[in-house]
Amino acid sequence: MKEKPTLRELKQEKKKEDILRAAADVFIEKGYYRTTMEDVAAKLFMTKGSVYYYFADKQDLLFQSQVMLLKRGLLTIKEILNEEISAKEKLKKSLIQHIEHLINERSGFSMLIKPEQDFTVEQESIIFELREEYGKCFDFPIEEGIQTGIFQTNDPKIVRNLLLGAMNSLVQWYSPNGKKSKQEFADHVADYLLRMLVVDTE
Repeated sequence: MKEKPTLRELKQEKKKEDILRAAADVFIEKGYYRTTMEDVAAKLFMTKGSVYYYFADKQDLLFQSQVMLLKRGLLTIKEILNEEISAKEKLKKSLIQHIEHLINERSGFSMLIKPEQDFTVEQESIIFELREEYGKCFDFPIEEGIQTGIFQTNDPKIVRNLLLGAMNSLVQWYSPNGKKSKQEFADHVADYLLRMLVVDTE
């Protein structure tokens, strides 16, 4: 059985997350290549040495930020898949969760475009494995919906990629100053996307 993390370990993990989020913001503001470790430290009113205590360099910051975002999203989606609800409800909740995660972490996701440009071969492999695992989570409710006659498609992977592509583009144009709240917006988009799949019973 895995031991419960100590208070010190929890504090360290929280500090790492704070640094990663600050780094994502600075990368977006200044551009990855113009950002320095001093810039990231200044964002959090920390010393450069404190940032180096947790991360080897700027490239490590970028890589770890992407791993954190993908693992966090993966954990939440898996929790939804384990719920005793219909395939349609699972997919809708997964879509909403993905959209809200994108909005909440938009700075970080904006950097997750072409990992092959900035990561080592090993790091790139880790990112793509996490992406694929995350994507496959959407296949399960789609396949279940097909088997039960709820969804009208015979290629879950194509549908999954269409759904993720549509949602991921939201990072480029979503505005927090819109008329709908984040939750209302996510629910609205999820309903539109589900219409592509649901069998018309009328």
